[in-house]
Amino acid sequence: MSATSGFVELYKMRMREFLREPAVLFWVFGFPILLAVGLGIAFREKPIDLVTVGVLRGEGAEVLTTALRAQPGFRVEEVDAEESLRRLRLGKVALVVVPGAELEYRYDATNPEGVLARSRVDDALQRAAGRTDPRTFRETLVTEPGSRYVDFLVPGLLGMNILSGAMYGIGFALVDMRSRRLLKRLAATPMRRSHFLLATMASRMTVVIVEVALMLGFGKVFFGMEFHGGVPAATALSLLAAASFSGMGLLVATRTRKIEVVSGLINLAMLPMFVVSGVFFSSERFPDAIQPIVRAMPLTALNDALRAVLLEGADLTSQLGRIAILLAWGGISFVIALRLFRWN
Repeated sequence: MSATSGFVELYKMRMREFLREPAVLFWVFGFPILLAVGLGIAFREKPIDLVTVGVLRGEGAEVLTTALRAQPGFRVEEVDAEESLRRLRLGKVALVVVPGAELEYRYDATNPEGVLARSRVDDALQRAAGRTDPRTFRETLVTEPGSRYVDFLVPGLLGMNILSGAMYGIGFALVDMRSRRLLKRLAATPMRRSHFLLATMASRMTVVIVEVALMLGFGKVFFGMEFHGGVPAATALSLLAAASFSGMGLLVATRTRKIEVVSGLINLAMLPMFVVSGVFFSSERFPDAIQPIVRAMPLTALNDALRAVLLEGADLTSQLGRIAILLAWGGISFVIALRLFRWN
C-alpha cells in the first residue's frame, strides 16, 4: 500500500465514522441552524411592542386614557382600585396610573417591563400635557440587511460551531478510540501515525466546508443576509480555524484516557470563549482591562475576521493579525500535542 493510499483510506474511515453517527450530524449541522432560527425569530423585524397600562377610574382618568391611546405602543385599560392591584400582581398590566393633580405610577421596580412602561407612559403624558423638548428628534428603525442582529449573529454561530466541532470531533474521538484500545491496534499496523492524525484533521476540515455552505446559505435564504465580502475568503478563514482548533483538540487528547475527563477539558477550553469571544454580543462590552486577553483568544480572532470579511467586505490581507493568532494557537498546540501524544 502506498503512502498516499494509506492516508486516503484513513481519511475515508474517519468520514464513514462521522456519517454513521446521527447524533453527531445533528450537533454539527442541525443544532446551529435551529439556534439561528430561534434567535432570528426572537430578534426578527416586528411591530413596536405594546405596553399594557391600567388607568385607575376616577376624575381625570378619561383624559389620561385618551392621551395614551393617541400614542402608538399602548394598550390602555380603565380599572378600579382592587382590580388594578390584582392585575398588577398577575402581570396583566405593567403599570397603573393614578390620576390627580400629581400623577402616581404604581409598578414593580424589579420588573424590567414595569420600569420601561413607567418611562414610556410618563413621556407620553408629559408630551400630551404640553411639554416642549429642548431639542427635536426623529426615530429611524434599522431594518436593512447587514445592520440587523441576525447579520451579526450568523458569523458568530459559524465560529462557535467550528470550534466545538473541531474540539469534540478530534479530542473526544481520539479519547474514545483510546479507551476502546483502537488506537493501540492501529499503531500496530503498517500505518503511518502522522497519516492517521492528518487524516483525522482533514476529515474535520471537509465537514467545515459543508458547515460554511449550510450556515451562510441558510442566512441568505431565510434571513435575506447580504455578504459584502467574498464567501471564498470566509471559507478559507473557516478552514484555517478548523485546523487551528483541531490542534487544540489534539492537545487535550494527548494522554487522556477517560471520556469524562476529556469532556471536562474541552468544556473548560470552550466555554470561556463562548462567553467573551463575541458569539452572541460584541466582545467590546467587556472591560478594557481584559481586552488584551479577549483579543488573544482564537475564537475572537475568527469571529471578528468572519464579520469583517462577510459584513464589511474586508479582504484577507487586512486580517493578517487575526490570522496570525489562529496560526499561533493551532501551530503551538499541534507541536506540543505531537511531543506528548500517546497511543495507549
